[in-house]
Amino acid sequence: MTDRVIVGAIGGSFGVHGEVRLKSFCADPQAIADYTPLYTEEGRAFAQVVLTGQLKNGFTARLDGVVTKEDADALRNVSLYAERATMPSLPDDEYYYADLIGLTVLDTGGATLGTVKNVMDHGAGDLLELIVPGQSETVLLPFTQAAVPTVDLAAKRIIADPPDGLFASDDR
Repeated sequence: MTDRVIVGAIGGSFGVHGEVRLKSFCADPQAIADYTPLYTEEGRAFAQVVLTGQLKNGFTARLDGVVTKEDADALRNVSLYAERATMPSLPDDEYYYADLIGLTVLDTGGATLGTVKNVMDHGAGDLLELIVPGQSETVLLPFTQAAVPTVDLAAKRIIADPPDGLFASDDR
């Protein structure tokens, strides 16, 4: 899936005629329909996405091949991906979540803090979920300029200056 970027998710059926509830993760939410074809993780492709209405947390939409309520219900909670080549290029200080996952996170002294497992956005700002060597629990690092001053995609690393006490082994 490295050549694809997650752009949205299907929330299930809307009505009885095959429409779906569609949540867009795009900066311009309506742009999700411009990045077709959209793919599921299993590789199913939707060559056409037509937004038919707006909901509180997304859109109603028609996807090619989805014609019944049962078809739509079968797609509940399915993530949708677009080819990276169809996505717009980003400014230097913005990143696709997919580009951050798997990067090594180092502190400002060069010590390894962990590896990015996931990127989350719960509304108050992005968080990097880190797998920390020797710990069973993950650590959530705020993805802010203060806590993450450097992202080097070419070197596959992130330099972080985490808040005091975030990592159990902090001796600062």
